[in-house]
Amino acid sequence: MNHQPFEKFPHFDQPVAANGYAWWYVDAVSDDGSEALTLIAFVGSVFSPYYARARRRAPADPMEHCAINAVFYSRRGKRWAMTERPGRAVHRSAHSLEIGPSSVVWDGSSLIFQLDELTVPLPTRLRGQVRIWPTAVTLNEFALDRHGQHHWRPIAPCARVEVNLSHPRRQWSGQGYWDSNIGTRPLEQDFDSWNWSRASQAEGAVILYEGSYRDTGCFSLALNADRDGNLTPFTPPAPATLAATRWWRIARQTRADGGAAEVVSTLEDTPFYSRSLLTKSLLNRPVTMVHESLSMTRFRSAWVPRLLPFRMPRAGFSSRPGKLVKPESFRSRVR
Repeated sequence: MNHQPFEKFPHFDQPVAANGYAWWYVDAVSDDGSEALTLIAFVGSVFSPYYARARRRAPADPMEHCAINAVFYSRRGKRWAMTERPGRAVHRSAHSLEIGPSSVVWDGSSLIFQLDELTVPLPTRLRGQVRIWPTAVTLNEFALDRHGQHHWRPIAPCARVEVNLSHPRRQWSGQGYWDSNIGTRPLEQDFDSWNWSRASQAEGAVILYEGSYRDTGCFSLALNADRDGNLTPFTPPAPATLAATRWWRIARQTRADGGAAEVVSTLEDTPFYSRSLLTKSLLNRPVTMVHESLSMTRFRSAWVPRLLPFRMPRAGFSSRPGKLVKPESFRSRVR
């Protein structure tokens, strides 16, 4: 369990070990189902090729590898931004995290992402505000591995989210979710894969989280969250195997009543992870779930890090967006 005092919530300034990471994750789907988003603030960007390269040399400082990943999905297309920034462009306190020109702030009742980023691969402005209103906050913490190296905090399984972007112009609201992960070692050292999903319901939310370790064994969590933030474990239903992603053939699995689930749409199809929307029955009720599958086996492949700079550029020692390390420069340094 997390015994840090609530006055320091959401602990943006918590210590992060060398080679380790902390991230704060938000997702949301609009009430009409036509829009969605994912926001992740990283201290120690876990999938960064630059952080991985630094770790190979010596224990690396996670503060030198921070990023805000902002992705907005709509029928008009997707906007993706994830620029990594060094420590001098990062400022942390218990209640706020500034990474370059963007920030995340807890004001006591809502979490506010103020975004000012450049998208990739086509450089366009991504600017505006996303506000997350939790119905309740929980400080429950779960170890994901036997040795306590990786922990997960389902901070607000139930939340309302309001989007107000100026570039591009988008305004919508919907049901959302907020959690956090922290670890003292790189994910790829301890995990081979995991599947995670969550669904909003009138009474609260349902969360499924399971994965396999690199050595042997696996973990599995199934939680029912009410709107007051109380978490109740339940026995997960039968496994349901989903179709692999179209382009990168990422295996996807979940759990569902009767072992049956359907992919409504694939939001992300990348070399080592996927993000999808699913429909299925869970606890005898129809649900739509935000779902992620992660293959650390694929991530450890030698060829994957060579692709990542095109999606994850690195800024220079300026807090201004735009001064980016080109992918060609990265390739020349790793040869």
